[in-house]
Amino acid sequence: MLARGAVTVDRKVVAESAKGHNLQPGSSVMVAPFARPEDERAQSDADRELVVLAEGEGWLAVDKPAGVAVHPLNVDETGTLLNAVIARCPEIHGVGEGGLRSGVVHRIDIDTSGVVLFETRQAAWERIRGAFAAHTVEKHYRAIVVGHLRGEGNIEVGLLTARHRPARVRVASEAEAERARGVRISGTRWRSVALLDGATLVDVYPRTGFLHQIRVTLAHMGFPVVGDKTYGPRGGSITASRQMLHAARATTDEIDAHSPDPPDFAEQLHRLAV
Repeated sequence: MLARGAVTVDRKVVAESAKGHNLQPGSSVMVAPFARPEDERAQSDADRELVVLAEGEGWLAVDKPAGVAVHPLNVDETGTLLNAVIARCPEIHGVGEGGLRSGVVHRIDIDTSGVVLFETRQAAWERIRGAFAAHTVEKHYRAIVVGHLRGEGNIEVGLLTARHRPARVRVASEAEAERARGVRISGTRWRSVALLDGATLVDVYPRTGFLHQIRVTLAHMGFPVVGDKTYGPRGGSITASRQMLHAARATTDEIDAHSPDPPDFAEQLHRLAV
């Protein structure tokens, strides 16, 4: 509530830094009325361009540009994919978790581009959410990584959240993995596609879906994603405006959505071609 400016002290909005602040006798503290998260309504944003890749009975697959969030974090926020989806499919309000996550079944990082699925009907949301939980949704990513990664393989690592704001994930130690407290075993299949100038184009197929899974796993292997400011090396000869990770395809049952390489990804491939 502090983070979203819902608390005032002596009529002045206080931020998270006010945690632990000692109040003085006579101070006036006011808190904005509580709204249940599922009752909040995201705004419609018809100005946000929405590229629909595929759609069917109760679902929609859209193309997410890098730098755009999947859903808003507060009711006043616009410019996210969900805001644009609401303008096209207002019936999505209340589907799934409802509120500011209406119709959302999965998310990808804000600086990752590509396919994102939304469900506009409750039955479809439950079906697709179940498919994600059962790991029957096939997700195909394209990544440009630092260094020459050859061949193909599968890797399983235990991941845990090391920090929440900003989010950071790390690979668990053997002892932590044995205790299994907060550790998620993640599986990732990868295949080298093309060797570039100091880099490699890689196809990645995550079998599970943990926060930052692909980026952390590739960095753990010694081949961080180009442009990854969180898990990549500082400096270096290869630079990029954002992490070169693209969700190229998502398939399950009747859903088959494909997103072509965005211009910045294609340009990076062109610059590194040998």
